Amino acid sequence: MLRKSLQLALIHAAVAMTLVPINSTLNRVMIKELALSATLVAILASLPYLFSPTQVMIGSYADRHPLFGRRRTVYIAIGLALCVTGVILAPRAVFLMPENRTLGILFSLLTFGAWGMGYNFASVSYLSLASELSGEKGRSRTIAIMWFVMILGIILTSIGLSRLLEPYSPERLENSFTIIAMIALALGAIGLIGLEPRYKHNDATGPVAENRRPWGQLIREVMSYPSARNFFFYLILMLAAILGQDVLLEPFAGEAFGLRVEETTRITSIWGTCVLLTLALANPLEKKIGKKRVAQLGAVIAVAGFVLIALSGLLAVKAGFFSGVVLLGLGTGLATVSNLSLMLDMTTDQVGLFIGAWGVSNALARLLGTVLGGVLRDVVTQISANALVGYVVVFFVEAALLIVSLFLLRRIDTRQFRAYDAEFSAAERAALMNEAT
Repeated sequence: MLRKSLQLALIHAAVAMTLVPINSTLNRVMIKELALSATLVAILASLPYLFSPTQVMIGSYADRHPLFGRRRTVYIAIGLALCVTGVILAPRAVFLMPENRTLGILFSLLTFGAWGMGYNFASVSYLSLASELSGEKGRSRTIAIMWFVMILGIILTSIGLSRLLEPYSPERLENSFTIIAMIALALGAIGLIGLEPRYKHNDATGPVAENRRPWGQLIREVMSYPSARNFFFYLILMLAAILGQDVLLEPFAGEAFGLRVEETTRITSIWGTCVLLTLALANPLEKKIGKKRVAQLGAVIAVAGFVLIALSGLLAVKAGFFSGVVLLGLGTGLATVSNLSLMLDMTTDQVGLFIGAWGVSNALARLLGTVLGGVLRDVVTQISANALVGYVVVFFVEAALLIVSLFLLRRIDTRQFRAYDAEFSAAERAALMNEAT
């Protein structure tokens, strides 16, 4: 099973690798170098989360309609192919906008849409396959391996892409994206070879169709639990505040400090490293001060990160910016890990329901946070006639939203959390974070 787990991890890492060029480097190029609207960029970058509800339909259809005797392989391949195609074509579509804005926007919507739909096609399929191949007992271990390899892949992709872009030019960007896409395709192909057994039409040993809940049903069920309902709204606000900076951090670094494209691309590797560190820190911290206090600590650290990033731009202190990025990464990791633990403590007999609810809140928060961040940056920039002020206001607003989320967390009934005080290993935390994102 270790071999199959590693193959699944390669697929997971391959899909994640396609997110790095688009979600970090290309966002920065579009906003800073091409001076495109941050609102437009945010909408394009949020398409995977807009398409997230389709995962239920994709997974259910694949359960009932195997292709070439396999329920997941072909769907994973389709998803990965769409992701790779999107990454290769995205910079070409973006660079078309200055010449022909209408055609460029339409081409960008098509290519970003292909990437976003491919992400959903692939992720629901390989997570289903991981569950089927590993069984109930080995599921957490398998998905944890997938998550760790994915984070390492993101870190290495960020570092590698930054080197491929030295020195930056549009042609080098297109070539670099193609190289990353081809590496992702190769890794995914290696992962798929011999991974899924062939099932006969009436094979009784084949996987049972999973009990997938549509988003509407998930939300209705969660709303029936008073504490869970409050926690759900808290999660959306907290995650929107933390994750809303995704498309703005790199262009801000270029605007405030004149950092080159290849330099800002490395910011993603800082995030990945911080997330891995928080997994190691979570257990000892929770034993010492409790899960809720760790969640609060994570939010406070993230607030400090936002404030430091904003002030670094106003004062033109580059070291302060990178210190703020580290704080934001650590705070995000601690808040995410501890909040997931708190959520699972709330109820032990509806784990699947609440994992699904976390996924819904995560997608909604990313969608809302990304789009609102882009809109706010554009509006403030237009009013102040200063792009730097637009970024700074967004970071301060996100810090304020995090503070509001802390007040919401204080109002949630903590007795629900004390009813079941489970401890989670780093592998279990990684598995849960992977399933819920």
